[in-house]
Amino acid sequence: MRRYIEVNRLYKDSAHRKVTGVCAGLARHWSVPRLAVRIAAVVCLITLPTVTAIAYITATLLLPSR
Repeated sequence: MRRYIEVNRLYKDSAHRKVTGVCAGLARHWSVPRLAVRIAAVVCLITLPTVTAIAYITATLLLPSR
């Protein structure tokens, strides 16, 4: 008998997205409120704009949609 294990994978959450769903997908993966992840993303964008923009664009391109 095979057992299927539920794996907590990282996806873009298109149901709760504001721009591309990256922050909503991270919030779902880490089980934290979406607003907290979005606030952290904005703070990072203000303090480290280049790094945050590159990370967000990379996540947008590489993460699969659910």
